[in-house]
Amino acid sequence: MIKEKCFHCGDDCDTIPIVFKGKHFCCNGCKTVFEIFESNDLTYYYDLQSAAGATPNEVADKYNFLDDPVILNKLIEFNEKKHQIVNLYIPHIHCSSCIWVLENLNKLQQSISSSQVDFPKKMVRIAYNPEDLSLKQLVILLAKIGYEPYISLDDYDKGKKSVDRSLIYKLGVAGFAFGNVMFLSFPEYFEVQEFWLDQYKNVFRWLMFAFSLPVVFYSAQDYLISAYKSISSKILNIDVPIALGVLVLFVRSTLEIIFDWGTGFFDSLTGLIFFLLLGKFFQQKTYSFLSFERDYKSYFPIAVTRIVTGGKEETVQVYDIKQGDRLLIRNEELIPVDGIVLKGNARIDYSFVTGESEAVVKESGDKILAGGKQLQGAIEMEALKTVSQSYLTQLWGNSVFSIDKTSKFQTITDKISQRFTIAVLSIAFMAAFIWMFIDSSKAINVFTAVLIIACPCAIALAAPFTLGNMLRIFGRKKFYLKNTQTIEQLAQLTTAIFDKTGTLTTAQKSTASYEGMALSAEEESLLKNTLRASNHPLSRTLYNLLAAQDILTLDDYEEHLGKGIIGVLEDNNIKVGSANFVGNNSVTAQENTAVYISSNDAYKGKFVFSNQYREGVSKLFEEMKQTLDLGVLSGDNEGEKERLQALLPKLTPLYFNQKPEDKLDFIKSLQEQGKKVLMVGDGLNDAGALAQSNVGIAISENVNVFSPACDGILDASKFKQLYQYIKASKSAMKIIKLSFGFSLLYNLIGLYFATTGQLMPVIAAILMPLSSISIVLFTTIATNLVGKKIE
Repeated sequence: MIKEKCFHCGDDCDTIPIVFKGKHFCCNGCKTVFEIFESNDLTYYYDLQSAAGATPNEVADKYNFLDDPVILNKLIEFNEKKHQIVNLYIPHIHCSSCIWVLENLNKLQQSISSSQVDFPKKMVRIAYNPEDLSLKQLVILLAKIGYEPYISLDDYDKGKKSVDRSLIYKLGVAGFAFGNVMFLSFPEYFEVQEFWLDQYKNVFRWLMFAFSLPVVFYSAQDYLISAYKSISSKILNIDVPIALGVLVLFVRSTLEIIFDWGTGFFDSLTGLIFFLLLGKFFQQKTYSFLSFERDYKSYFPIAVTRIVTGGKEETVQVYDIKQGDRLLIRNEELIPVDGIVLKGNARIDYSFVTGESEAVVKESGDKILAGGKQLQGAIEMEALKTVSQSYLTQLWGNSVFSIDKTSKFQTITDKISQRFTIAVLSIAFMAAFIWMFIDSSKAINVFTAVLIIACPCAIALAAPFTLGNMLRIFGRKKFYLKNTQTIEQLAQLTTAIFDKTGTLTTAQKSTASYEGMALSAEEESLLKNTLRASNHPLSRTLYNLLAAQDILTLDDYEEHLGKGIIGVLEDNNIKVGSANFVGNNSVTAQENTAVYISSNDAYKGKFVFSNQYREGVSKLFEEMKQTLDLGVLSGDNEGEKERLQALLPKLTPLYFNQKPEDKLDFIKSLQEQGKKVLMVGDGLNDAGALAQSNVGIAISENVNVFSPACDGILDASKFKQLYQYIKASKSAMKIIKLSFGFSLLYNLIGLYFATTGQLMPVIAAILMPLSSISIVLFTTIATNLVGKKIE
């Protein structure tokens, strides 16, 4: 039987569809959204893309905390009496029709004056009149049309965010000055003697001097400051020779035009700084719409509902929860503190914290831990601890999360900078000393010429341009890295450790095998129709796996929370659920998730669910084992051990029942053995290991929705290409080393002219920009060729 598609969201109408004005809808929520659009003459929204919407969820009372002025002030970007502006993260933004409807919110609500969508960041900036529309009402409006915002505790703690654009301003100043100085230098290059240019020669030189001032003292200030701090700390970094080169260029050029010795090197000076800043821009350019530093605050709600005396409900901030408070946890809400179930049947998903894929059933009196998500209905609980004392918060209190990896890692540029600086200074002093005996009038010129021509601009540019371009190439291939240092660290790896659930396996596909007595055609039909009425995740999964059946109207249907469901048609009944629920008390411990079936109170069999492993897992491990030691850490039990052993290379170490702290300690023990470790995981339970590892990569089905603290986010669809990214990182390091070789060649040629006293302005003007431009071209072309090899 062909299922109808929902006109709004495009999902299959598993139940009998709701028909409104000749169109089919899967639920009243989608029908409501259509009615809103129709009443505001916005139905041409569906002309942009069919089934473009999203099924709205129930949001009643969910956003009561937005009435709190303290919370409101933290979230609002601009707040005046009749004008407020807020930036909201909308996970569901995915296409042009999403942009269209969100930028036409003023047609749905007149109190909204404007709305702008930042598509890469999935953010919408909305300006509205708070006298007519509160933030809570705005959020509910967005939820009703299928674009519910995601507001977390992390948003509250960070408050209003500022954007640092100083590098862009400095780059703009340097680029403007460089272009003008080059233009003013042309008469000097070609020795134009026409009277109308020659008589204005000094004017041109002083104009070049004027253009160089903001470049040296504004655009280049970071290099000067870094060099000063480096010398103060008795450490010679790459910025020391750069700063020396910049200052010597500026001072010598200034003296040349003051005493009319020549035109100076203002073109080389401004060009050098422009290219250095351009390289830094590429180096810092990363995926700001992704978050690599998330902790539990990114997922916890800002506020929860507290039940006070008399059964009255009030909204309180998470930080205000005290021991003994009675809390209401609604369906799909995260448990913010450790506590005890008081009322209702809890079915909690702890995969967020532990990695264990199977939900846990808790009854009244049972203890529950922070970080679990309630999956079925609402429960009431009593808080045993505050947020700061809960299990999840203590997990994040590990010192590993406060360690800055970048401060512990020495880049390839850092490694050569100290030797290079010493070598350049030694050559400069030695050459000046020798010329004191040959021709003392040239000694100062030779000294400054060496510092000018040996300025490591090409060396300083090689790594930023290579790694910056590789960063963008990886991004286009759906591999998003935190910074360029991560590429260098990827090239040094010796060991790779993988989480299992959600990393090697995928939640997008499931398989189930039936074990037991065959079901008759009538039993299969009744089973399918019984599952059709249930919203339990396992019921939905099994329903989709079973063969299609005619839709029947059941005579009776019962759902027993945490146990199972019963469907009755005429004189037949079928039970689906746990072994005890269906009457099979002889079942031994079941390692895999299973759903049991009985028909007319007679046990028939069970559907055993198996993890679906990602495509290409075996091939990826076979490729990686050639150069890396491999291992698997899992929070699950050993139910999948045999399948994994068959799937992965022989003797691959497998560790099960691993708690988050166990994973972290395991990574640490490998590092103590001198190994460079890659950790690949997917959940918050892996965050400690990801943070401890040399490189932590989070696998995500949606890169904008979930990722724990990590160094990189890999789109799940590209999992099988992981080793290609590692090989590309190694190729990038080879490109940098070749660039260093070319730079050394340029420096040797320049040093020959400098130490022999033959360095003319035209030679410096040619060699310095030529070395910079050639390095930029070489690294760009080479990295693009490497990128083409990635599938």
